[in-house]
Amino acid sequence: MAKENNRKAGKREGKSKERNVPFKKSFSDKPKVPKQPKPNANPDAIRLNKYIANSGMCSRREADLYIATGAVMVNGKVVNEMGYKVKLTDEVKFDGRRINPEEKQYVLLNKPKGFSTAAKEGAEDKTALALVANASKYKLLPVGRLDRNTSGLLLFSNDGDMIKKLTNSSLLIRKIFQVTLDKNLKFEDFQKIQDGITIEGNKIRVDEVSYVDNAPKSEIGIQLHSNKNNIVRKIFTHLGYDIIKLDRVVFAGLTKKDLPRGHWKHLTKQELNNLMML
Repeated sequence: MAKENNRKAGKREGKSKERNVPFKKSFSDKPKVPKQPKPNANPDAIRLNKYIANSGMCSRREADLYIATGAVMVNGKVVNEMGYKVKLTDEVKFDGRRINPEEKQYVLLNKPKGFSTAAKEGAEDKTALALVANASKYKLLPVGRLDRNTSGLLLFSNDGDMIKKLTNSSLLIRKIFQVTLDKNLKFEDFQKIQDGITIEGNKIRVDEVSYVDNAPKSEIGIQLHSNKNNIVRKIFTHLGYDIIKLDRVVFAGLTKKDLPRGHWKHLTKQELNNLMML
């Protein structure tokens, strides 16, 4: 009888011990530990192949091939590691030429009168740069200048090579202006402009000058290739005329067609190709 009682007590004790065993958690119940960033990780760094593709040199897939063959250098060292990341401040050379990761953009503005081309003006001043502020996420610069009182075509870009090319004094860019004078242009003055006029010791030649059809003789069209600043104003001021309105209607083959005053547009592929051929 005693043995039987002992056995029952043992069973109860065993059951009690089982109930006191702590609950074992499964792996899924363990708290998740957030992944730690890799040492020296830079959130602003981008893959080298994307950097190259953004520069316009080639596609990402093609960039991988160039990287693998050792055609790309970062800060003076050849990099052929797939997935290598670079910062925007790094110097990256593609086939020996330094590249920029920004996509090159070209924006044409029909500038209204009263807007300055200068990048820095007072807070109360109106600038042409403000008119194209939403045209690109990149910093755009004007190609040449139009004075505050001149309206018409003004090109903006982040392509430093193109800006340098189009503003180079050795490359004469065709421009056409429509001029409104304070009085009719005398025919003898018309001939002086047509034959070439000397201003400040320099002979200024125009390609063509004409009276605007079906308009008063104070409305003049003038085409020239000179890169001198304010040259059209200087021509008419030299002859004793005041300019009421000066509008650049053609610049480097670009026109104001379908571009209202104060509006901008990105150049079409054909327009850009024509610029590249200058």
